[in-house]
Amino acid sequence: MKIRKSYKFRFYPTQSQQKQLAIEFGHARFVWNHALGMRHKAYKRRRESMNYASLGRHITLLKKTNRYKWLKEATASIFCQKLIDLDAAFNNFFKHGAKYPKFKKKMHSQSVRYPLDQRNIEKTYEKGKKLKLPKLGELDITWSRMPDGTPKIATVSKTSSGKYFVSFSCEVESQELPKTGKMVGIDIGIKDVVVTNDGAYSGAPKFTYQYQRKLRSAQRDLSRKTKGSSRWEKQRAKVARIHEKIANSRRDFLHKLTTDIVAKNDVICIEDLNVKGMMTNRKLSKAIADVGIFELRRQLEYKAKWYGREVVVIDPWFPSTKTCSSCGVKRHMKLSQRVFECGCGFTMCRDKNAARNVLAAGLVARGASNQPVKAAA
Repeated sequence: MKIRKSYKFRFYPTQSQQKQLAIEFGHARFVWNHALGMRHKAYKRRRESMNYASLGRHITLLKKTNRYKWLKEATASIFCQKLIDLDAAFNNFFKHGAKYPKFKKKMHSQSVRYPLDQRNIEKTYEKGKKLKLPKLGELDITWSRMPDGTPKIATVSKTSSGKYFVSFSCEVESQELPKTGKMVGIDIGIKDVVVTNDGAYSGAPKFTYQYQRKLRSAQRDLSRKTKGSSRWEKQRAKVARIHEKIANSRRDFLHKLTTDIVAKNDVICIEDLNVKGMMTNRKLSKAIADVGIFELRRQLEYKAKWYGREVVVIDPWFPSTKTCSSCGVKRHMKLSQRVFECGCGFTMCRDKNAARNVLAAGLVARGASNQPVKAAA
């Protein structure tokens, strides 16, 4: 089976490349904001829907005027890609309930995309050795791994902390892992990010709390500086680096955790949690956000697809925590109660009990009563 595998590498631009990238980012941001403003006004005033084609013609005419001739300083293809991205953002808003597209700011992370000419790809790209982009030349990339396949589009991004990255995806053949004959139920929580039905506890590093004092101090220093000054900009980058450290640490932890789960089990049963509803709890929202529930599920699903595994998602209203995994009786449970005790004499850690119930529900949902997959005890 063919899959798309993404790669992201850090690179170190020269001074001339940094100047050109500043032009590319700024001009692409202007095109996004200008096109978004036009679409918004056209619909509000005339109920007219604009798309990539009409806006593309407008940007082409705009570059020919004296007022906006500076747009020619940037690569033309990045404007096309920004308009395509804007089209996708509106489609997600109308069809999938995403948020309305927002205007982009200079202080946010920046990105532009470069289509790579497949006819002369050997002059532009050599696996693990070089990547040349229009008006930038060859990038000084740290090749942390060897990519498979040939990229069609390269995305250059700059984070809020000032680091530069290039990313691309390649179409490769998926490599299925050997069958283990095991099925696992997973309970996702705060005390332990993942608890399995066989009693494996992942723990919870709580990276936000680890860096809380450092972040608070850096944000306090930022608030004392004049916004827009050079010292404010330096301190803003420090705050951004701390946030980046937290996000990277969490992502690394989740990658190691999900890879281990997918490698050991053929079928993975998880709950379809209402994360948005959970975040309304003001006392727990910070801890829930620190777990990264959405990212955990996303990684499990795409890795299962890559390696020939199966993810079974059970109903979000299934009372996994309140149900006795021994006799099936439902009992009221306070959040402070960490041990599940049933009238039938059954006693177990509440998270492990919930994981066992998730596994049982997954077996029913999958129709696995006659399947040759064994569940861990």
